[in-house]
Amino acid sequence: MVAPARATLRADRLRTLNVPRSVSVELNADGVPTKVWRSKDNGGGHGGQEETAAVVETILEMWRIDDEWWRQLISRRYFAVIFEGGARVVLFEDLVTSEWFIQTP
Repeated sequence: MVAPARATLRADRLRTLNVPRSVSVELNADGVPTKVWRSKDNGGGHGGQEETAAVVETILEMWRIDDEWWRQLISRRYFAVIFEGGARVVLFEDLVTSEWFIQTP
């Protein structure tokens, strides 16, 4: 159900969309993701108590972004992948911190 257009905006009804969540990634010899671990509660990385592993079935696309070197460096390597079972996600590595993140497209 959709709230009426004139309904007042309430903070308890807001949620962030497509926020990157931290994950742990296993890479092959070429540096390409082969397996991803994420915790069930908040998407955190490998080593959590409640975590799931997903095997990468297909790499759809790879790209890199290097931007804002004059302010705060943004350098990321992205992979659009399909997991076994058909889920499509985007993985990216922050090349400044070496951390991995997952987002749904």
